[in-house]
Amino acid sequence: HGGPIRAMESPSGQRQGRSLAGRDVAVVGGGFGGLSAACYLADAGAAVTVLEKNDQVGGRASQFERDGFRFDMGPSWYLMPDVFERFFGAFGKEPTDYYGLERLDPHYRVFFKDGDRIDLTPDRDQVRAVFESYEDGGAAAFDDYLERSERTYETALERFVYTDRPRFRDWVDPDVMRSAPIGLSLLRSMESHVSRYFDHPKLQQVMQYTLVFLGGSPKNTPALYTMMSHVDFNLGVYYPEGGYGGVVDGITDLARELGVTFETGAEVAEITSKRDGFVLDTAAGDHTTDLVVSDADYAHTEQDLLPEHERQYSADYWEKRTLAPSAFLLYLGVEGDVDPLAHHTLVLPTDWDGHFAEIFEKPAWPDDPAYYLCVPSQTDDTVAPDGHSNLFALVPIAPGLDDTPAIREEYRQKVLDDIAENTGVELTERIVVEETFSVDDFAERYNSLRGTALGLAHTLSQTALFRPPHRSKALPGLYFAGGYTTPGIGVPMCLVSGEHAAEAVIDDHAR
Repeated sequence: HGGPIRAMESPSGQRQGRSLAGRDVAVVGGGFGGLSAACYLADAGAAVTVLEKNDQVGGRASQFERDGFRFDMGPSWYLMPDVFERFFGAFGKEPTDYYGLERLDPHYRVFFKDGDRIDLTPDRDQVRAVFESYEDGGAAAFDDYLERSERTYETALERFVYTDRPRFRDWVDPDVMRSAPIGLSLLRSMESHVSRYFDHPKLQQVMQYTLVFLGGSPKNTPALYTMMSHVDFNLGVYYPEGGYGGVVDGITDLARELGVTFETGAEVAEITSKRDGFVLDTAAGDHTTDLVVSDADYAHTEQDLLPEHERQYSADYWEKRTLAPSAFLLYLGVEGDVDPLAHHTLVLPTDWDGHFAEIFEKPAWPDDPAYYLCVPSQTDDTVAPDGHSNLFALVPIAPGLDDTPAIREEYRQKVLDDIAENTGVELTERIVVEETFSVDDFAERYNSLRGTALGLAHTLSQTALFRPPHRSKALPGLYFAGGYTTPGIGVPMCLVSGEHAAEAVIDDHAR
């Protein structure tokens, strides 16, 4: 327990002159937030143990293998490469020390359900031409939109993402005031912001589709997230060697180099605070520690692992949150190729308001779904046997929906029929490996609230300091990382959340 890290001062620990040497920290959950926190804490000299419920770390970025197919179960878009570079850079490393990266071309392909199809590529002129083809002035509007998006991204990362601002007074800060245009853009919806630039509904959809992955809808997500277009079109879309599992392995290797210990199959059933620390009741026995960082589902940690008097929030609080969507996932190993599907493919109804309404307003299994297809075998020949394709379909759905075998079977056929009708790719007769994953699986495998796939949606009242904090206000020594906290949803944001959680521990307990 602890490894050699105790004996040596880390570079960043020396720079900061703050050491956690002699402190034991248990990290509950090995998702990206937990892995990140573990690295920063070990680097500061703490003896860190990650306790992971499942048989592999990575949280939702798990993988499974069957009959020569390897599936990424969760995240599949490698975006914001700068955030990964910054994370590894904190330890004197680079992502490419651990995994290779290939830029995708096209970034993604869109099939509209009226028969229209477009590619979005790394070639800016090609994208400008696509926009111009839909409306006069579309190319110039794209340039203007992207310029604003880039400014928003750079300001947001510097002042709101990399800097944690957990209290109101942190926002009454000259830096924040200088960012007032961005602060104000928080107050408009993405829908109203995008419509200032583009009239054509298809162009509006292209600029808003990322919201699905952030767990919001164009109506309820603040315009701050216009910054995702800079991520998409300027920074590029990549595929990591080995899929997202390769990224998990890379960060886990880094953590081990820093002295972190991992225990898998170690679900925490209870967190008990003692006068001098904590006892964690795990499947493998009791684990004593000085401090705890939970990267498990925030609501699960509070409602299920802590006694009532040590919770910050009531069950009622969680009941009233707007959760990000769950998902219906269909993992398929298929004979033959699946052209013309690209590595990343979106299939969008020409009017997607109905689908968003069925997620956020009147929860129901979507009648005319917007969905995403990931075909890593178009880029990586190690994910499927020769002569076969590997893909998954992801339909965002409301959390908490009834999820029975009969509903899944019916919806599976609906999705396969929809793919055939709108992309021309017939899959049903060629499937050799198949697995579904949906609401009940998210709840069971990840203890996620109502089976959400992502956590708390980024609505106006759940952005920035309106998200649950990294420090427990009810229990000193307990900290939180992951998508429920700041800066929010998505792998890059969870990496930063782990840094914020570790910083809070260091600020409170370093010697």
